[in-house]
Amino acid sequence: MPSSMSSQPAIINVEFEPAATKNKNYQITIAPGILADLGSQMAQLQLGQKSNKVLVVSNPKILDYYGDRVLSSLAQAGFAANHFVIPAGERYKTTKWLYKIHDAAYANHLERNSTIVALGGGVIGDMAGFAAATWLRGINFVQVPTSLLAMVDAAIGGKTGVNHPQGKNLIGAFYQPRLVWIDPQVLSTLPSREFRAAIAEVIKYGVIWDAELFEILSQAKRLDQFRYVDANLLDTILYRCAKAKAEVVAKDEKEGGLRAILNYGHTVGHAIEMVTNYRLFNHGEAVALGMIAAGAIAVAMGLWDQESQDRQLELITKAKLPHKLPPNTDLNQIVTALSHDKKVEHGKVRFILPTAIGHTQISDRVSAELVIKVLQQSLTP
Repeated sequence: MPSSMSSQPAIINVEFEPAATKNKNYQITIAPGILADLGSQMAQLQLGQKSNKVLVVSNPKILDYYGDRVLSSLAQAGFAANHFVIPAGERYKTTKWLYKIHDAAYANHLERNSTIVALGGGVIGDMAGFAAATWLRGINFVQVPTSLLAMVDAAIGGKTGVNHPQGKNLIGAFYQPRLVWIDPQVLSTLPSREFRAAIAEVIKYGVIWDAELFEILSQAKRLDQFRYVDANLLDTILYRCAKAKAEVVAKDEKEGGLRAILNYGHTVGHAIEMVTNYRLFNHGEAVALGMIAAGAIAVAMGLWDQESQDRQLELITKAKLPHKLPPNTDLNQIVTALSHDKKVEHGKVRFILPTAIGHTQISDRVSAELVIKVLQQSLTP
């Protein structure tokens, strides 16, 4: 990877072996200023050859910032593009709003060779992707992530879906995009809280896959705001995280084994999001709490050492992410929510637990009693 991506795009190929369909392999392109080139790139991929109709799905703020640039780019490349807006927030990630995207697809006469473009963060990407997967049994889908969280994680790998009242992402499909188009310049408008939340996922990659990335993050002076992360460090974060996600997904597209490690911190994290009604913590903040819990469980089980757990906590603290639950949180509700996790097999919750920085293992031998104990000791004020 070049020391800076300012001179040329960084391109990561996601290649499935063997590729089940000719369209499954795709490219992740990362470069500043490429948002205005989206239309020409989609035309180069011949996405408008049989149908030039495009529906851009976004939220109000992102569309206000970047909608004109994207829609103009598509129009200049010969696409007939319209947009549909979803209110910002995890609580709108529902079947109700999924059907509204379907309604917009119908109203705009999207055909089997038309395209849905997700312009936004992880919620938009998940919902637009699921809409693309289910409209006419599957149409073209393009990811244009505008949040750091989506750039390093959610936009890559083909997980799409919506939440069920009893659990996060219980309704969905694996559906790969035709293209992931990442312009780091859009992060300048990302709220600081959202930037910090994404750093939780970045730390996750260091713990589960990339020990060198963990060391790079450890040496950074600050990780809590975009303005304190220099261009070279941001380039490194985007490239290494996207590459790690691509490598894992290409080896295990549908989470039959290896891909489950990407859920590090998510098991308890999703449960925390659910019991707090998706209002108290955003996704990355909940994942940070989940990583602390998973690390503490691993220490209690003798799988990794306290020094590594402390180093993980130092990075989470450096990013100014939450490291405690609110007082009087019902820990039993969290444990109950775990039983509805997607990773439950044969009635047992599967935890991703660290064994060393850069390595994890999957375990279904974590008792409810241990979870309660760890939550009390590590996350209770």
